[in-house]
Amino acid sequence: MLFRTQSAAVYGIDANLVDVEVDLTPIRNEADTPAPVIIVGLPDLAVRESRERIRAAINNSAFFFPFQKTTINLAPADVRKEGASFDLPIALGILGANGDLGDAEHLTDILSVGELSLDGRVRAIRGALPIALRARQSKAKHLLLPDENAKEAAVVSDVKVYAVTDLRNAVEMIAAIRSDNPPESIRVDPAEILVHDDHYSVDFKEVRGQQAAKRALEVATAGSHNILLIGPPGSGKTMLTKRLPTILPPLEFEAALELTKIHSVAGLTGRAGLVTNRPFRSPHHTISDAGLIGGGAVPRPGEVSLAHQGVLFLDELPEFDRSVLEVLRQPLEDQKVTISRAAMSLTFPASLMLAAAMNPCPCGFWNDPTRECRCTPLQIQRYVGRISGPLLDRIDIHVDVPAVRFRELTGDPPPDAEDSAAIRQRVINARERQRQRFAAEGIFANAAMTPRLIRKYCRIDSESETMLERAMSRLGLSARAYDRILKVSRTIADLETSDDIQSSHVAEAVHYRSLDRTYWT
Repeated sequence: MLFRTQSAAVYGIDANLVDVEVDLTPIRNEADTPAPVIIVGLPDLAVRESRERIRAAINNSAFFFPFQKTTINLAPADVRKEGASFDLPIALGILGANGDLGDAEHLTDILSVGELSLDGRVRAIRGALPIALRARQSKAKHLLLPDENAKEAAVVSDVKVYAVTDLRNAVEMIAAIRSDNPPESIRVDPAEILVHDDHYSVDFKEVRGQQAAKRALEVATAGSHNILLIGPPGSGKTMLTKRLPTILPPLEFEAALELTKIHSVAGLTGRAGLVTNRPFRSPHHTISDAGLIGGGAVPRPGEVSLAHQGVLFLDELPEFDRSVLEVLRQPLEDQKVTISRAAMSLTFPASLMLAAAMNPCPCGFWNDPTRECRCTPLQIQRYVGRISGPLLDRIDIHVDVPAVRFRELTGDPPPDAEDSAAIRQRVINARERQRQRFAAEGIFANAAMTPRLIRKYCRIDSESETMLERAMSRLGLSARAYDRILKVSRTIADLETSDDIQSSHVAEAVHYRSLDRTYWT
């Protein structure tokens, strides 16, 4: 007997439908025990091993595993199938072919995914949200999946999501769905889930001193500019950067949906449903290039994609392997990562803000007024040279973070110290101005402006032009810094709700180009 059901497989951050066909054929030789189970359709090792899991799960769920030759086809046959999420649909296909699903001929209107344990329990899977989106696109009416993934999948409208705890529960759920009184599907109101957690354990108000660095971080966040903090050990570079999430603007629903797809594929959502806060990823400097941008036989998202719509923080930037840093160039430029393999080419979104920190020299005390630097000019040059020019070219803001003076560390915080909420509100207002400005341009922040858009939206007066020309000639600024200065100037003007870029905005933007000056000479 032939029985068909449906499942789905995740490739990248999208899912494709997989037809599960089960055929039971009587065996001719009774000596062939146990009855053979054959899985075809390019299954990987985890799928091939599912034969024993499914056999045990069916028997331990008080069903009878058929004593017939069982052939399972996963179509399309030319696409590799990986993972244990096919356990549940294969088991349902076997039970359907064996007559345990009543008079159901096929389950083509019910899509199911889930890993089975030996006792029949259904374990959580990765990629529930992409699978739910694909089910809606294919007009599948019902989706059966593990209880842990139900809230995440229920975010998608027009698909009836049902949570199952074990194989017997799945069979009972199918019978109930096909009855005259079907059960209520799981419903989730995205507006209720998309509640942002504005209660952070850290706040910019706690930071003593470093007013220039805090201002630079505000400018960087307002325009989604990449930023590099340079200063001696203990000056607060990491402490400042870890407070960036407290001033990031809230996520909108569509952005949260795209971000959740990435985290769902990586198995990082759990029962939370939507990812409602912008991510802050801080990988160790020993990370590989595949860990940073993604990889694998079937590529998985890396840190740059997990930081999508948020911040990627690289502490001690020169300590990262140069080859690892070089793979950042394309994601920072294109806001996406394309990974090509022999069988497929996948693209992951990577619209992020890069924040990095480094010492000015190997010992960390170059130009420090209180500590003597023991590094030679050649050592300093080699240290800074670990960061290539093309990568620095993609960092809009370089800011010095000097050591905090003793009198700034003692006593009560100054009464005029701003908290993160006040800074965040200015960032939100600046982002809103940019959203309205670029509504027809396909971008959302000043950092993404192309040269054409810079000429259109970053016009400066003669006084500012003279100042910029003088800065480029006297401070040793490179020609490539010109566009960066104009983009940062536009963001500073947005923070001050100014329609025009003033000379003061240009002067502040020039101040944020430390590495373009004759810095270590």
